[in-house]
Amino acid sequence: MTLKGCYVACVTPFTSNGQVSEPALRSHINFLISHGVAGIVPCGTTGESATLSWEEHNRIVDITIEECRGKVAVVAGAGSNNTAESIHAALHAQEKGADAILCITPYYNKPTQEGLFQHYRGIAKKVDIPIVVYNVPGRTGVNLQPDTLERLCAFPTIVAVKEASGNIGQVSEIHRRCGDRLTILSGDDGLTLPMLSVGASGVISVVANIVPQRMVALLEGFFACNLSEALRLHEVLLPLCDAMFFETNPIPVKTAMNLIGMNAGTLRLPLVDMAKHNKERLVAVLKSYDFVIRE
Repeated sequence: MTLKGCYVACVTPFTSNGQVSEPALRSHINFLISHGVAGIVPCGTTGESATLSWEEHNRIVDITIEECRGKVAVVAGAGSNNTAESIHAALHAQEKGADAILCITPYYNKPTQEGLFQHYRGIAKKVDIPIVVYNVPGRTGVNLQPDTLERLCAFPTIVAVKEASGNIGQVSEIHRRCGDRLTILSGDDGLTLPMLSVGASGVISVVANIVPQRMVALLEGFFACNLSEALRLHEVLLPLCDAMFFETNPIPVKTAMNLIGMNAGTLRLPLVDMAKHNKERLVAVLKSYDFVIRE
């Protein structure tokens, strides 16, 4: 499987009583598809996977596959800090027809590099579906090192890494070691263009929940070797990318969606509504992009 372009880390809309809103989820997925994204990534960090039951998790994956089938790729979240649980989620995604799975490095456990290798080896040995490894040390407390990723290239189902370490030097070292054996996807919207310049092929984006067409255009500009246009779009998007992290993701993106009339619904505890001063900052950024605020 070739992963290239803009994939969206999709939010999970909740109703006012905290249930998954299937109509809002379907509507949002189709909005993203209509704006040219390469794929949808349900049940990741942005989808509040940590507070989903496994029943909810699998249902969201199923809905996403139903809406995307024949249109765009589905990279289903299947991560856990429990290897057996991750395998179970991966098998479900594979059975239902997902194109790939996204597997975060185990969080809280803080495994060694050998433990990380064995975790992904264990998943790769049990499933045939392509695997995107997800490295986000700011969330998990552990950094998947380039030499460990190089070892993982031995498994043909491990096809890509979502790199969110924020370290361009590390990204460059991954590409130097792994080359065409491993696709690199940016896990930081604001670093997408710099990462493309050192070998990345796309992004799993948060900001694309609200401006998918702009992130798609940035990538298309780069791939067409129109670097001045890619740089222009990078700089246009940068304040909005930064605003998505005024507080913990996905608080700002869901707040922004609701403010501009997109139904992202509520958050689940322990995530709470955005602090007033940060919400005011977010509103100011949205207005600078000519969004109409609908409070």
